[in-house]
Amino acid sequence: MPSNDTIGKTLAVSVGVCVVCSILVATSAVGLRERQMINERNDVNQNILAAAGFSADELDGNPRKIDRLFKEMIERKVVDLDTGEILADVDPDSIDDAQAARNSKQSKAISGGEDIAGIKRRPNRRLVYLFRQDGQLKRIILPVYGKGLWSTLYGFLALAPDGQTIESLSFYKHAETPGLGGEIDNPRWKAQWVGKKPFDENGEPVIAVIKGSVDPDGPNASRQIDGISGATLTGRGVMNLVRYWLSDEGYGPALDKLRVSGN
Repeated sequence: MPSNDTIGKTLAVSVGVCVVCSILVATSAVGLRERQMINERNDVNQNILAAAGFSADELDGNPRKIDRLFKEMIERKVVDLDTGEILADVDPDSIDDAQAARNSKQSKAISGGEDIAGIKRRPNRRLVYLFRQDGQLKRIILPVYGKGLWSTLYGFLALAPDGQTIESLSFYKHAETPGLGGEIDNPRWKAQWVGKKPFDENGEPVIAVIKGSVDPDGPNASRQIDGISGATLTGRGVMNLVRYWLSDEGYGPALDKLRVSGN
């Protein structure tokens, strides 16, 4: 009786097991991808609602509640960053920042001196969010990103309806050092941004994260934020990305139109 312990049969069994396992893994990945996309969208929507002023207790991490509140309270707008125009005929679901930044036809290269946020390319179109309550515009929520010390910081900057006052700044994705640059997540530090006036008399963004503490009686206190001890470069990165996205290279041309469209 021939032996089953031949090298050929052993290899055949090994290959067969590998093929079956590969099929199972691939099938699972495809099946889970849709769920992963839903979870990612839910996480972003939760952060947008947080930027709108909803607390974690109000949202309760409930996907259905988050989805309902987002649809009821948040209006999505596509803006052309070069002209500031609101593109009503463009489907918001078609906007993909990462894909646009890799496409030379959908983005623009930023010269070294102008690239204070360290993003290299800027999408031509971006998705922004208007938070309404009882039919009235309450906040303009702008997606922002830029380089920290060790990572790219992704977050949302919320402005009051006048487009001139900061309501909140938070980051939902970064890899800064816990206890140092990671202090950008500290509620006490984030609270300092509330009510700040980021522009000077000429409309230029001048908000500054300074070294040390802000003098509350100083002439520029309304435009300054305390530095983060041991994380000067991360704080500078936050300052630069906020200045960039509020400048004429960012949302500057669109802010007046967003304010008007929200009324």
